[in-house]
Amino acid sequence: MIAPISPRNALTIARIVRVNHAGEFGAIRIYSAQIAVARRLHKDCVPMLSEMLGHEIEHCALFRAAMPARKSRPCRIMQFWSLGGWLLGFATALFGRRSIWACTAAVEAAVHRHLDDQLHFLADKDAELHALILSIREEELAHLDHAEAQLSGDDRFADGLRSVISIATNVLIWLSTWGDSSRMAVALRQALARSRRR
Repeated sequence: MIAPISPRNALTIARIVRVNHAGEFGAIRIYSAQIAVARRLHKDCVPMLSEMLGHEIEHCALFRAAMPARKSRPCRIMQFWSLGGWLLGFATALFGRRSIWACTAAVEAAVHRHLDDQLHFLADKDAELHALILSIREEELAHLDHAEAQLSGDDRFADGLRSVISIATNVLIWLSTWGDSSRMAVALRQALARSRRR
């Protein structure tokens, strides 16, 4: 099922599964809080938020199921993903539709960058996990595309909010992978640079 790999790579793969599971759990908390507020204040947002929530619940379960074979466990800072996700979802929904979609765009853009790094890393190390992430990435991209379509081109508030949320998401991902996310990003940049020189 999983080809033999070095202990270092096995540890990185375990961390990938862990952070992806935690991130999906955080997304569940964001969308759940946004839906709770939107049911009263922004009813038109509820159907799409509910659809996205359904995707995140499914993704979370898939990453949880992938943990045992990779000797991975749920993240030790899961409470930050849980509480942070809920507070972020609640606050952004209170600020309105722009904030809801700016939050989704920021989180999904950060996630997409990390998924690309993970796919590059996993390509020759764990075909099963690579295929799982590839299939999930399509739904995450659809969430990003929908959110960006809801935002106007020149919106300083939404742009500022996106920047803050993106930084917070990247910090949580870095903490949850013990820095492996940075190493994967560097490896991807080096691989891209090599392929351009050929």
